[in-house]
Amino acid sequence: MDAVDQAALVKKGEVRPLELLEAAIERIERIDSKLNAVVIRWFDHARDVARGDLPEGPFRGVPFLIKDLFAGYAGQRISNGNLAFKNENVISDADTTLVSRYRAAGLVIAGRTNTPELGSVPTTEPVAWGPTRNPWDTSRSPGGSSGGAAAAVASGMVPFAHASDGGGSIRIPASCCGLVGLKPSQGRTTLGPIRDETALGVENCVSRTVRDTAALLDAVRGPGIGDTVIAPPPTRPYIDEVGAEPGRLRIGLLDHHPQGGAVAPECTAAARSVAALLESLGHVVEQAWPTALEDTTLSSRFAALWSTNMGVSLRRFEEQLGRPLAEDEFEPMNRVQAEFAARFSSIDYALALSATAQFRRSVQAWWAEGWDLLLTPTVAELPLPLGTITNNPDRPMDAIDRAGQFCPFTPPFNMSGQPAINVPVEWTDAGLPVGVQLVAAYGREDVLLQVAGQLEAAKPWAHRTPEV
Repeated sequence: MDAVDQAALVKKGEVRPLELLEAAIERIERIDSKLNAVVIRWFDHARDVARGDLPEGPFRGVPFLIKDLFAGYAGQRISNGNLAFKNENVISDADTTLVSRYRAAGLVIAGRTNTPELGSVPTTEPVAWGPTRNPWDTSRSPGGSSGGAAAAVASGMVPFAHASDGGGSIRIPASCCGLVGLKPSQGRTTLGPIRDETALGVENCVSRTVRDTAALLDAVRGPGIGDTVIAPPPTRPYIDEVGAEPGRLRIGLLDHHPQGGAVAPECTAAARSVAALLESLGHVVEQAWPTALEDTTLSSRFAALWSTNMGVSLRRFEEQLGRPLAEDEFEPMNRVQAEFAARFSSIDYALALSATAQFRRSVQAWWAEGWDLLLTPTVAELPLPLGTITNNPDRPMDAIDRAGQFCPFTPPFNMSGQPAINVPVEWTDAGLPVGVQLVAAYGREDVLLQVAGQLEAAKPWAHRTPEV
């Protein structure tokens, strides 16, 4: 059952929150030795919450997991995938705004899911906690950085789970694990009270059904105090968009790497197959895309901002711990980026921000010219074998370069701030999911949810479950 159905059972009195939680705990304890998805657990605390006076929110009593990255839960552990934080048992002193909204929605949070250190790469293999395995093929990665969340949901531990996305970290693991993964518009969900909406990241969830994603976004959307970017409010609840008729849309198809890189034939075929399905549903699909995506300087602009985030995070880690991180306490692929950012001048960073603003306007102009959606592969390859993207102290940038080859389609829309969703319509003959990405104009999550709902009805996926 998805989260909407589980919440309905509680509301009707057919099941108690504690019973749902115990069932989730049983599944985690039975399955997770094979996957390593839930790395921090507070089951006894969650039991106390489930027995208590839960808020009368839309998900009252539904078990939930939060990603081990930035999301503070007062009184509970957090590591951000970092070895020093893990070893020193760092505790969050307060809820972040989004986590407080999860709790107000009635969710019962039982622990944290694995993530690469600082969410820096599209696989989940941190030194601190070890690799998370893909439930569809345990020799492969579930993607990242929300890989633990995706593995937990795909394997049925919980119906949905918190995820975040600074360069594809919701959409990539959703593709690898056969899930719905919506990256909302920048400013749709608050990053308060510490992080800033002008950064690349946004937060939401991975789920098995479109309606779970829509209903959770309804529960938590909206600005927090002092937010610097605020997305326009929807005209009606997002849950009402699932099953709503979108009309005849004009959709562009980008089925190849816009800068000439390699794309696996299965990923190209998935995009083309979904294009044909959309045409059969009455939409107009043409080979077309924003030409700004062909800009070969795009990766360096993204890297300038991404590495700055690494540098800021390293500084904040050291401030929280009250000491410098030792050489072996910060992974080489992240340290080299932080050191690179430290060599930036304030002018260098301002120029990177300016270039990003120009890119944002150039990309969004395509939608302003009359297009409704862009369809692309979500990633350029099938889920990677574990160990493909790893730390090499002698060549630490190799991991970042390899990551860029795997996911060229997702970072541009973090830079542009637009909403984008992975839809798990296609699968290989061997049973591996191959996601496709749909991108809408800024603030138009409604269109994405309408079309994702159409695809889900036309070619359902939620019944698929991995053997693990």
